[in-house]
Amino acid sequence: MVVKLLDVHKDPFRSRENDEELLGPKVPCLSAIGALIYLASHTMLDISFVVNLLARYSSSPTRRHWNRIKHIFFYLQGIIDMGYADAAYFSDPHNTRSQTGYLFTCGGTTISWRSMKQTLTTTSSNHVKVLAIHEISRKCIWLRSMIHLIRGS
Repeated sequence: MVVKLLDVHKDPFRSRENDEELLGPKVPCLSAIGALIYLASHTMLDISFVVNLLARYSSSPTRRHWNRIKHIFFYLQGIIDMGYADAAYFSDPHNTRSQTGYLFTCGGTTISWRSMKQTLTTTSSNHVKVLAIHEISRKCIWLRSMIHLIRGS
């Protein structure tokens, strides 16, 4: 799911511009963002980053923001039965940081998740993925050791 663009002026998550019309109460932006926040925090953790971006503009949504909300719902329809691990190169052009996220489940229940900006500035999408794989592997090894510890007792 593409969330940010490198060109700040074309970024769909930028603030409202002077010539953009605000959406009225007939468009259920606040309700949709509230539903997405619930999904992001309870079941669909992979949308946390993008929902956080949209929530910043919930007091003054535009047609552009509403289109992004609909895009997230279409995305969710397509991934209902899928797991999640991802890394996005240069996902925040304002401070040149990339995004990493993962979700571990066991028996259909989420047992660990994280969505974070990487602490290092990366130079390519491959570099981002290597850092993400390292972070995810560390968590996987820790979870495996915890499972063995629990089963052993």
